[in-house]
Amino acid sequence: MINTPIAYLKGVGPLKANLLQSELHINTFADLLEFYPFRYIDRSQFYKINQLQQNTAEVQIIGKITSISTIEQQKGNRLVAQFTDGTHVMDLVWFKGVKWIKSNLKTNIPYVAFGKLNWFNGIPNMPHPDLELLSEFEKGIQTKMQAIYPSSEKLLAKGLNNRTFIKLIKQMFSEHILIKESLSAKLIFELNLMPRKEAVFNIHFPTSQAHLSKAQYRLKFEEFFFIQLQLLRQKMNRKKKLKGYIFDKVGANFNTFFNHHLPFELTNAQKNVVKEIRKDMVTGAQMNRLLQGDVGSGKTIVAVLCILIAIDNGFQAAFLAPTEILAKQHFSAVTKLLTALPINIALLTGATKPKERRQQFADLASGKLNILIGTHAVLEDKVVFNNLGLAIIDEQHRFGVAQRSKMWLKNKLPPHILVMTATPIPRTLAMSVYGDLDISVIDELPPGRKEIVTGHRFDSNRLKVFKFLSEEIAKGHQVYIVYPLIQESEQMDYKDLMDGYESISRYFQMPEYQISIMHGKMKPEAKDYEMQRFVKGETQIMVATTVIEVGVDVPNASVMLIESAERFGLSQLHQLRGRVGRGNTQSFCILMSGNKLSDEAKVRLDTMVNSNDGFEIAEVDLKLRGPGNLMGTQQSGVLNLKIADLVKDAELLKLARQSALEILKTDPDLLNPENKFINAAYADKIKYNNLWANIS
Repeated sequence: MINTPIAYLKGVGPLKANLLQSELHINTFADLLEFYPFRYIDRSQFYKINQLQQNTAEVQIIGKITSISTIEQQKGNRLVAQFTDGTHVMDLVWFKGVKWIKSNLKTNIPYVAFGKLNWFNGIPNMPHPDLELLSEFEKGIQTKMQAIYPSSEKLLAKGLNNRTFIKLIKQMFSEHILIKESLSAKLIFELNLMPRKEAVFNIHFPTSQAHLSKAQYRLKFEEFFFIQLQLLRQKMNRKKKLKGYIFDKVGANFNTFFNHHLPFELTNAQKNVVKEIRKDMVTGAQMNRLLQGDVGSGKTIVAVLCILIAIDNGFQAAFLAPTEILAKQHFSAVTKLLTALPINIALLTGATKPKERRQQFADLASGKLNILIGTHAVLEDKVVFNNLGLAIIDEQHRFGVAQRSKMWLKNKLPPHILVMTATPIPRTLAMSVYGDLDISVIDELPPGRKEIVTGHRFDSNRLKVFKFLSEEIAKGHQVYIVYPLIQESEQMDYKDLMDGYESISRYFQMPEYQISIMHGKMKPEAKDYEMQRFVKGETQIMVATTVIEVGVDVPNASVMLIESAERFGLSQLHQLRGRVGRGNTQSFCILMSGNKLSDEAKVRLDTMVNSNDGFEIAEVDLKLRGPGNLMGTQQSGVLNLKIADLVKDAELLKLARQSALEILKTDPDLLNPENKFINAAYADKIKYNNLWANIS
C-alpha cells in the first residue's frame, strides 16, 4: 500500500502523477509522505477584520462572501469578492483562474479565508486567498500550524499548489494508509523518540510546536540512521567478504629508507597513520582507507612508506594524480626520495611518447617496473600490471566512482586502496559520504613550518602590495600571482591574466626581474618549460591561473598574491595558499579584492585571514555552500537528505552513527527479533532508494 504508485491516489491521476515524478521525484505514496514541508505558518489564531493592523502579514478570518464582480483589465480580468465577518468588509482578489474560481464561489455561506494581507487606500484585501468552506474546515484535520511545501512554476501552473499538497496528504491519512514502524522499541525508548506514525502525521499536520519539534527530531534521526546503517554494513561486509593481499613483511627497502634516507623525522600523526595502514594490510581483507591531511602535512612521505611495504612483499604500486603537473610533481618527489634504492619508477601521462609507453607496458607486465605514477592514463585497459598490490589515488574527489573502480580490476584480488585528499572534509560530511571507508587524519604540520601570514588588501592598496613583493624578491624569495579561472568565460580569464601580466611587467621591469606565465591555453611543453624556470629560480615571479592550485612545490616561494580573491571559493583559496610556506622562512598570502564585497565574500576572506586550519575552513565552507556544492558533481547525488541538515544536525548525525554501530556490533545481519522493524525498513530503503551504493 505504501509503495503504491502515486497515480492511484484519489485526486492525482496520470497527468499530475507525471508532473510529481518529473518535478519532485514523487513516485509512490511513501514518497509523498516523505515530501516534507520547509516551513510552517501559524494557523492557531482567527482575526476580526476591524482589528487588522497594517503590519500584520498572514491572517485567518471566518466570514461570508456578499458579492462577486469581474473587473476587466488590459491584461486579463480581475475577480473581486466582497467578504465580511460582521465587523467590517474586505476584498478577496484573484488575477489568475478567474473563470474557474468564480464558478466555484458561493455567497452568504461561511468560509475560512487565509492569506497575506495587502492594503489599498486604508482598506484591507487578500490576493489569491486560501479559501475553504467552514463546514469542510471543521471536518478536516485540525492543526495549529499550516505546512508550506516546496514547489515550482511548472507545478503551480498546473494547479499543484500548497493547498493541493495538503489535500493529497490529508487524503492519504483519511484512507488510513499503513505507516509501519522502522526502529526498534528499545531504540525508541532509550532515545525518547516519537513513534513513526505519530511523527509522520505531526510533520505534516502539527498539533503543537512541541509535537512538531519531536516529529522533526525523530525523522531526522531516522534519515541519518539508515544512511549510517548502510555505510557501516557495507564496510563490515567488505572487510568480511572482500579478500585482500597480506603484506606481512617489513623488508629491506622499507628499513633501509626509514633508517638511512628519511629526509626528516616523522610527526606523531604521520607515525600513527602508517601504523593504521600497516594494520589494514595484514588482515587478509582489502584496505579501503581515506587519508586526510592539510596542505603541507606530509601525505606524500606516508604514501612512499606504504609503497615500500608493498614492494617488500613482492607487489607493484600505482600512484594516481588528477593532473599532469601533480603527476610530474609526485614522480619527481618519489624518484628523489628513493634514488638510493634498487626500485624502478615510471611516469605515465597523456603526453608520454608511444615508444616510451610500449617499454613501460612491457616492464609493468614482466614485473620489472615497481611503481607507476600517472594520470587517468593509468586506468586504461592497456595498462596491465604483473602483480598490483597497492593503488594510491591523490585528490581522489577529482576521479569518478567508475574510474576509481577500474583499479580494483587490475589484479586477481583487488589491490589495497589508499585515497588521499589535501582538501579537508568536515567531520559530518566524512561520516556521511565516506562513512564506509576507514579514515586517517594527519592533523599536525612538520616541525619548523611557520604559519602563513594572511592579509586582505583592496585594489586601492596595489602599489603598497607591489612594493612588499619587491622587498621579498630582494631577500632572494619568489612570488606567485594568481588570477581567477571562471569556467563560463575562458576568454575573460585569459584577458584578465594578460592585462595583469602587462601591469606587473610595467612595475617589475627587466632585466632586474624575470617573470614566468602559465595558463590553461598553453601546450604541456610550454607549461613545463615555464614551471621549470620558476623551480630553478631563473624567474622571480610566476603569473598564473589556478592551474597551479595543486602539485606545485617551490620551497623558495614566500608570497602568494591572489587577485580578485572574492571570486574564489574557500577551499580553493586554502589550496592556493598552501603553495607557499613550504620552506623554513616566513611566508605570506595576500588576498586582493574590489571594494564592493557580498556578505558571503566577506565571510570567506575573513575566515582565510583568521585561520590556517584547513578543517576549520572546511566547516565554514560547508555552512556557506552546503554539502552538494562541497562534494562536487561526482558525489552530489549521494546525500539527497529530505529533512536532516548536515550543518545544523551534526550532533544528531553522530548519535545516529553510534546507534547504528552498536546495533551492528551485536546483530550484523539484523536478524534479532528486536530489530525486525529495522531490518524490514532497511530492506525497503535499499530496494526503492539505494542512494549510497559504491560511494567509495
